[in-house]
Amino acid sequence: MNILQYESKIWATADLLRGCGIKESEWPSFMMPFFALAMIESRLVRMFDDLKAEIGVNAFTKIHKEDLYDLIKDKGQGYNIFIFEKTQTLTDICKNDKSFEIDFDTYLKGFDGETKDLLGVDASEGEKFLDIKGVITKLKAKKVLFSYTKLWAEIDLKPFNNSEITTLEEHIKRKWADISAETAGEQYTPDDVIALIAEIIASKIEESDTLLKIYDCTCGGGNMLFGVEDRINQKFKRLTQTYGQDWNDALYALAKIESRFRPDSKIEHGNTLVEDKFDNEEFDVVIANPPYGVSWKGYEKDITNDKTERFKYLPSISDGQLLFMQHLISKLDADGMGVVVHNGSTLFSGDAGSAESNIRKWMLDSDIVEAVIQLPTDEFFNTGIYTYLWVINKNKQPHHENKVMLINASEKFKPLQKSKGSKKNEVDEVSRLEIVATLSAYQENDYARVFDREFFYFNKQAIMLTNVDEQGRTFETHLPLKEDKFGEMKRVSSIELTPNKIAQGELELTEFSITKYDATQYASLESYCADAIKPKVAQLDYKEQPLLITTADANFFYDPEKETLIKEAGGITEELGCGKIIVSANYKKATKKLSERIEICVELTADYQKDYEIVSYHKDVAVNQTAIEAFMARYISKPFEYLENVVGVELNFNKIFYQPEKLRDVSVILGELANIDGQLKLLEQEILL
Repeated sequence: MNILQYESKIWATADLLRGCGIKESEWPSFMMPFFALAMIESRLVRMFDDLKAEIGVNAFTKIHKEDLYDLIKDKGQGYNIFIFEKTQTLTDICKNDKSFEIDFDTYLKGFDGETKDLLGVDASEGEKFLDIKGVITKLKAKKVLFSYTKLWAEIDLKPFNNSEITTLEEHIKRKWADISAETAGEQYTPDDVIALIAEIIASKIEESDTLLKIYDCTCGGGNMLFGVEDRINQKFKRLTQTYGQDWNDALYALAKIESRFRPDSKIEHGNTLVEDKFDNEEFDVVIANPPYGVSWKGYEKDITNDKTERFKYLPSISDGQLLFMQHLISKLDADGMGVVVHNGSTLFSGDAGSAESNIRKWMLDSDIVEAVIQLPTDEFFNTGIYTYLWVINKNKQPHHENKVMLINASEKFKPLQKSKGSKKNEVDEVSRLEIVATLSAYQENDYARVFDREFFYFNKQAIMLTNVDEQGRTFETHLPLKEDKFGEMKRVSSIELTPNKIAQGELELTEFSITKYDATQYASLESYCADAIKPKVAQLDYKEQPLLITTADANFFYDPEKETLIKEAGGITEELGCGKIIVSANYKKATKKLSERIEICVELTADYQKDYEIVSYHKDVAVNQTAIEAFMARYISKPFEYLENVVGVELNFNKIFYQPEKLRDVSVILGELANIDGQLKLLEQEILL
């Protein structure tokens, strides 16, 4: 029997929901608890039958009830008194519509306490995990509870093992994600990507007597966590143990239920970034597909004040992906490795000096990034974007050390015969094995490159340019020298003028110490300054139109054609060099000698401009500085001073694997044009006729 025969049957239950007016977006919340019910019942019945076979039928009938329940509890998979004592299942309950509601209520209350909590059997306020109580209330109101439950009772999962049930669960949860995901950040990991992740992990581990601990910090319903474990178990005899955490109530409940039927699996509920439920654990393998582009503003205070030291830098509050990445790295043991799914923003978002860039630099400095693999587009169910697998490894082979491999697997896929939402492609088995072989070989080919880690670093060199006029002159030479507090002679920043008049177009100012204002319009002299004077002064842009500053002995203005300040005095015109005219208005509080006032000031200063240049990085400090200086000598012609230099990191697949569009042969284009010309002439003849 193929368990996937039940996929269509399970989704047929949605027809009843549609028929009674329940919105499609709400279907998962109605289907999840009943699917969980079918899973739990099938496994409890199978566990009960296995227990009978283990003990022997004759011996089993003689076991005292309390001893039997002790044996069942020792299994750690939960229990149901109704099933074990009455030997009745959901199918039996649905045979009698008269007693159904009473029996169904008894059936639900017969579960152990943890199962009832996960199902939400006794939920009193709001949604509680799977909230079956709330769902039942709504179905009763629609008068379809019996019909709906009966459909689910026809789904018999008892003949199937854990791995097979997980496979069905993955298919069902994929459709739930397709229907209910509100943003592209909520990603259900498709089975082919899970298989690729498992293959990568399998290529990095070996048979051993030691336990292999696998951890997913955003495990959702457990599809990736348990899918990877199943595939590892198919390849190795090594014992595995899974750990997962998620804060979505319903998905946590599904993962928790699944975990109880796996040997030594631990699933916890809560926000990993705020409360790590495995804070004292380290893992051999970490995996995750954290949400993309999802804000962490709601718990900003907790993360900012986090005392675990796992967050080296805090990325943009609008996207928490790199918080999860830092958390996962902190959970690796000394030889641990992992595979993490991200979108493109983790590769290049944020400028040099930003938290995102610093996180990437920290990761590469730590030599923990072994490879990044670009997956095809249209791989996920509700987005067509490129996604990337970050392969992190604390136990790199010697020839992998201080290097990073980029694998462009964007063309390694097989188109699906029928699209599944946005998913049109899958990384088929042949492609998966080829990608893993390329990673293992760690040698370049036509779709993979290996780089020294510093290749991805760059200098963002800040400089202060001094703009000059057409003659190469700057007003800076007119600024007087003054001794600073360290005894060094430095030029002052500006020369202050004492104006008699400021004129620009129709606007003219002749008062430069203002003490009076209209009290009927303004609350104070300070508000008059802020609301009336400053906006007027802000309009005085010396480059927009001629601005004339008149002092007692000279006129000053800016000549835009020559890009220089001009001084006219006694009929003599002097070009002062490139500079700025700065007019400002400032409110001054009253002092012992002076009353409160608004002062309008005019300053002449050199035209300085802060700029940034992106320069290739060299790990040798002296070579790096020489490269920066050579770049400046080649490309910067104006006088400048060096300011701070910040090293940034980005991994740009487009730049490395860019393929220019192949131009068509000119003869082909000319042939097409001749053909079009011929068609136009025929049309012209038809019109004339």
